[in-house]
Amino acid sequence: MVELVAKSACAGLVPLQIGEVALTEEVPGALTSLMPWRGQEAALGAALDTAHGLALPAPGRSTGKDGARLIWFGKGQYLLIGPAPDPALAAHAALTDQSDAWAVVRLEGAAAEDVLARLVPVDLRRAGFKRGHTLRSALQHMMTSITRIGPQAFQVMVFRSMAQTLVHDLKTAMEAVASRR
Repeated sequence: MVELVAKSACAGLVPLQIGEVALTEEVPGALTSLMPWRGQEAALGAALDTAHGLALPAPGRSTGKDGARLIWFGKGQYLLIGPAPDPALAAHAALTDQSDAWAVVRLEGAAAEDVLARLVPVDLRRAGFKRGHTLRSALQHMMTSITRIGPQAFQVMVFRSMAQTLVHDLKTAMEAVASRR
């Protein structure tokens, strides 16, 4: 009988430290997609505040911190990261468990912006993309979610099936940036 072993999306691929940048996997706990029912966005925001102490973020923003974060995930879509959703939220939104669907990594260091500049067609410099800012974009050919979680730190998410490609692309960019410093 074959024994199946649960593995994280980036098992065996990270951690990496190249030059001034580190790449590690984050295991965020539950990932839950929240899509408010028509006219229920304000009620969802109130329920999130009561249940999890999180405010509903504006487009392109996130609220919370490590352990409990809510990110804007697209028009009318939010992603609750960390805690299991309070059942009361279901009265105001469609809830979908996404916990096994995403690879989540943390890119951190003095040259993290330079690494992402090689891969993403968006300006992620701190002057315009501050802590708490988030976006959906392409990273090379993969759709991704990128959130600035610190002055030199980003949370990068891609579909789990793309974890190996994500790490490869980030590693290649990390090596290129390190070779120029």
